[in-house]
Amino acid sequence: QVQLVESGGGSVQAGGSLRLSCAASGLTLSDYCMGWFRQAPGKEREGVAEIGRYGSTLYGDSSMKGRFTIARDNAKNTLYLEMNSLKPEDTGMYYCAARYRCSGLDAYDYWGQGTRVTVSS
Repeated sequence: QVQLVESGGGSVQAGGSLRLSCAASGLTLSDYCMGWFRQAPGKEREGVAEIGRYGSTLYGDSSMKGRFTIARDNAKNTLYLEMNSLKPEDTGMYYCAARYRCSGLDAYDYWGQGTRVTVSS
């Protein structure tokens, strides 16, 4: 049974940083494309970043690419999202997800329960 458990969310002021973690069980992280998604209140879910099995990365937009870093530690079976220079519009629930092959932040198979990020101005 695949489980993805996110942690590291919280409340920060604008300009601050957070590091999200996603601990995976029931799958071998190195065999999967991993992604981070987020959903702001009242908005649709959007892709934040994904990282392929060999380390290639894709970010949802240029703002995310400049401030966020996705990384994986296959030895720990854990995915990370380092977020810097946070803005109030980054507020939302952040989800970790997995699929066998990267798909451009689309159609992921396995999802975590999410961790909440709140950025105040």
